[in-house]
Amino acid sequence: MRYLMMSKASDTPPDETLYVEMAAFVEELTAAGILLATGGLEPGGIRVTSTGDEITVTDGPFAEAKEAVAGFALVEVRSKEEAIELTRRFRKIVGDGESVIQQVFGA
Repeated sequence: MRYLMMSKASDTPPDETLYVEMAAFVEELTAAGILLATGGLEPGGIRVTSTGDEITVTDGPFAEAKEAVAGFALVEVRSKEEAIELTRRFRKIVGDGESVIQQVFGA
């Protein structure tokens, strides 16, 4: 099962400890074959909407910074519970904030 784990932006600036702990976490998941992709996202983005034959393109940002997704990890795990546990471990490393987990279908 694949899950997309997304984290919203935080007001807390990262420190050296965070970088060290995250590097170890990413290395562990990569070595285990769990982590398929990870990355940060630009805060703006582009929205493309369609209504009938009309396509509208709008540059972001669209939400307050605290509501925007700032980063993601795509993981392959055996269960939803395993995805939740990985996200718990991630939150313990990065501290206060919010993450969203969604199963990826068709992959």
